[in-house]
Amino acid sequence: MLLLSRSDVEQAVSMKEAIDAVEKAYAHYYLGKSTTPLRTRIHCDKANGDVLFMPAYMSDLGGLGIKIVSIFPNNARYQKPTISAVMMLNNAETGEPLALMDATYLTALRTGAASGVATRHLANKQVRKAALFGTGGQALKQLEAILVEREIGQIYVFDIDGKKAADFVALVKKQLARFDVEVMVAGTSGEAVHDADIIATATTSRNPVFSGGDIKPGVHINGIGSYTPDMQEVDEVTIKRADKIVVDSFEASFKEAGDFIIPMEKGILGPKDIYGEIGKITCGEIPGRESREEITFFKSVGIAIQDVAVARLVYDNALRNGLGQQVEIS
Repeated sequence: MLLLSRSDVEQAVSMKEAIDAVEKAYAHYYLGKSTTPLRTRIHCDKANGDVLFMPAYMSDLGGLGIKIVSIFPNNARYQKPTISAVMMLNNAETGEPLALMDATYLTALRTGAASGVATRHLANKQVRKAALFGTGGQALKQLEAILVEREIGQIYVFDIDGKKAADFVALVKKQLARFDVEVMVAGTSGEAVHDADIIATATTSRNPVFSGGDIKPGVHINGIGSYTPDMQEVDEVTIKRADKIVVDSFEASFKEAGDFIIPMEKGILGPKDIYGEIGKITCGEIPGRESREEITFFKSVGIAIQDVAVARLVYDNALRNGLGQQVEIS
């Protein structure tokens, strides 16, 4: 079995490769070419954390595995990351374990890639300004994916903790220096979204992080932070204004996403209001963006097929490039 550290995973796959892999995985998911059960969530009440068990199988792409991811928002007080995870990849023909890899970075990479796919198909081609809400473990890869897909001049970052926002801006300038983009802290949520062409939300907020009345026609929104019924990053005004609402999974979104469940309980949103799964777009059955003025909203709660698709790519590239350490476990 191959052991792959975070460093190995980082070296194995680029964001562009991850976006391409997730794009194919979404198509396979929509076309029924995968087995992707809803994740099992165990809530650890004393620590106010969640552990998610996420298996998937893709017959055509040779992917089989499970990710175990922990999301503990209070970890900041211990100077520990909010998200930690491991991924087990198995041989799809024999069931034998092929690799055990760090999946904390993998989770950020595949989640960023999901937004990259949505940005590829739903954002306007010509954009100038982006806004990011949240500065945690998902944030950097959200920006990287958007920048891979679109040339952006300015990015405004908003976090309820101003120091975290400033520290994150400094990190972006260092880690994403290859992109010609100006990154700055937004003083308010309204300032962040004013005239923004792309908005990314990557928080665990239980209250909407911006007002739908502040967004402009033509904006594209990637909502990836809220993943439980009581979390809501995007308000009902945005839901009402959106011309196209796209999801990664109908089943998962209507059982897990507070962004949908809360407005559904108020009678504001129903299944018929969803334009389609992103895989229906990536396989070419329906178009993505059709006009410059459309407001588009992609809601992702994350599905295991993303992890398996990227993990398989990591494994193949790692073997090709001599990354990782082979160990015997039997």
